[in-house]
Amino acid sequence: MTRTSNRTYWAAGTAVLLALLFAVAATVASASGGGDGSRTSARAPGLYSPDAGFARDMAVHHQQAVEMSFIVRDRTKDEPVRGLAYDIANTQANQRGMLLGWLDLWGLPKVVADEPPMSWMGTAGQHGGHGTAGHGTAGHDTAGHDTAGHDTAGHDTAGHDMSGHDMPGHDMGGAAAKPGALMPGMATKEELAQLGAAEGRDAEVLYLQLMTDHHKGGVAMAQGCAQQCETPAERALAQGMVEAQQSELTLMADMLKQRGAAPRG
Repeated sequence: MTRTSNRTYWAAGTAVLLALLFAVAATVASASGGGDGSRTSARAPGLYSPDAGFARDMAVHHQQAVEMSFIVRDRTKDEPVRGLAYDIANTQANQRGMLLGWLDLWGLPKVVADEPPMSWMGTAGQHGGHGTAGHGTAGHDTAGHDTAGHDTAGHDTAGHDMSGHDMPGHDMGGAAAKPGALMPGMATKEELAQLGAAEGRDAEVLYLQLMTDHHKGGVAMAQGCAQQCETPAERALAQGMVEAQQSELTLMADMLKQRGAAPRG
């Protein structure tokens, strides 16, 4: 493992630790609230707030990164790529669990039927008419999904198709998603199928290129939360994501160069 990769993993791990500490504190605060639930619900983000929107969207975004990392693990024996994939899968699965855990603590659903992906970016304060506690049943996931982040058939717990939708490219919060992708940086189902069919160097290069695009989209989202989210620990987690993924972008550019390739676009 390179020194850069170790720094990346440490930064991401620190952000996860901050999130865990917040989750524990929030649980204690909720338990100590007694019969008066208004003290904690008044502090909970609203249904359409940047805090809640980021948690929902980044959970979806992260799950695809985990999926791609597991795919490449079985398509190559190259230890540097497998090590990077392991770090990304482990870190983003942990972070995803924290994001979904916050939604549970806030009493908010993991999916909102009338909320387009990334609509929270650049719209802070525009949903003031919704309840501050953020409770709602529209689009609430009741299928018994595991909030730890497990999923089946490429669908995340928020009910989004991880492989992308067959739709034209669309602009969400100032960032454009390519045709067939749910959010900026995400791979299409055709690209996931291509990765699953590739082997050796071809799989390594495609994974690094897809993950580079994925990280760029993730960094833009995390920067949005770092600027707009009101929950201190969530802002800290988002900033940790920015720093860790930017470091991994540098690492992946070097790994692509070593394989005679370059990032796409």
